[in-house]
Amino acid sequence: MIVIDSTARANLKVFESRLGHHLFVADGSRIFDIEQAVAETLTAMLDEESSAVWQRLGLAGSPVGRWIDGRVPLPPPPRSLSLNVAQTCNLGCGYCYADGGKFGGAPRMMDYAVAKNAVDLLFDGADAGTDLVIGFMGGEPLIARTLMANVAKYATRRGAVLGHDVRFSVTTNGTLLTDDDAELLCAYPFAVQMSLDGPSLLHDAQRPAKSGRGSYEQAMRGLERLTRHQRPRQLTARATITRQTGELLPVLDHLIGLPFDDVGFALAIAAPPEYAIGPNDFPRVLEDMVRCGRKSLSEMRSGRTYPFSNFLTAMEQIHRGTHRPYPCGAGAAYLSVNAQGRVYACHRTVDDRSFAMGDLKAGLDHAARRRLLEHNNVDRAEPCRSCWARYLCGGGCYHEVAKRGRPGCDYIRGWLEFCLQAYVELSTAKLQGHANLIPSTTRIISGTHHV
Repeated sequence: MIVIDSTARANLKVFESRLGHHLFVADGSRIFDIEQAVAETLTAMLDEESSAVWQRLGLAGSPVGRWIDGRVPLPPPPRSLSLNVAQTCNLGCGYCYADGGKFGGAPRMMDYAVAKNAVDLLFDGADAGTDLVIGFMGGEPLIARTLMANVAKYATRRGAVLGHDVRFSVTTNGTLLTDDDAELLCAYPFAVQMSLDGPSLLHDAQRPAKSGRGSYEQAMRGLERLTRHQRPRQLTARATITRQTGELLPVLDHLIGLPFDDVGFALAIAAPPEYAIGPNDFPRVLEDMVRCGRKSLSEMRSGRTYPFSNFLTAMEQIHRGTHRPYPCGAGAAYLSVNAQGRVYACHRTVDDRSFAMGDLKAGLDHAARRRLLEHNNVDRAEPCRSCWARYLCGGGCYHEVAKRGRPGCDYIRGWLEFCLQAYVELSTAKLQGHANLIPSTTRIISGTHHV
């Protein structure tokens, strides 16, 4: 049985914005405005880990009316499946966690029979009317462009017969993208994510071709093809931040200046030492991330678009009152299939036996999926169960935790505290009549409850 940490420090966070003092309640991700005197009293009690804090809040010894009760859910039917259609790549990125898609093995290509069986597995287990997502991963998935086209056609046709809305996604470096590829990605409901690390000098240094030459110009030609006549359903850029990246705001400004719908950063944690963000790097990265977040906040308050997805996603999650005990759907509603038909928790854990979840011939290993959920619930894991940010963070990427542990917890808490402050400002701006700043579904209770 999972025992939820009932200490005040694990469930409450006092923080301050430029508008005043606030209390964040972890369960339910609720934010309350409080007076300065209350903030000072609660802070002192939390520092001393005083049990009197619950009496101060009008609770009898422990939180009541919980949204999260510690129960581990049964693995749901998968709703999203990624196919590692090309376990090889044309680039030689030094920080690649997937070894160029080979995951430590030999290059492999998925054949149509494996892909079709994977799609059938997704459809056969889906609840009636469920929206389904099929992703194409690598390596570089456009090496298997013919297979992608055939799978998209088959899945769309079968989805129409069975009553499922089917969408697609692809993560690509963009360098191999042809006019025919662009036509395919625009003809079907594709979300396209391009891996682009910044201006040409930075991108070429981090993402060279195997010959050693830069890949920025080829990626730009691919982007131009994607946006020449029409656009995919969603077009995003993902920049990998390494210890060699340097200042982040110029990188973000450059990428947002390109025709993407949004731009996001991903930190290289499970990477070789010369690239991996380590304990000594996190303070600098946090400072830079907050600088990027402040610019996004300023632009939003001025009514301008600045689609920094790390910031916008945090605003949306806080707005919804997100309180999740897991970082993502890996092993649960999301699974990944390698080129040989073996199933894994996600695309980052392909070919890792500790994350094996069955295969297409024998079926899904539901016991392994259940064990994954039991082991990674934040109310079971240490040090997560005693952290106020656990239901916003979810405990961290399974792959990164397995490879590197959790070196960035202070960084994550620092970023989330900034995001809480920013959300309060945006919520207050809405109350003052700027309704476009946050979604119109915000619920304000007695003027004090922002989530």
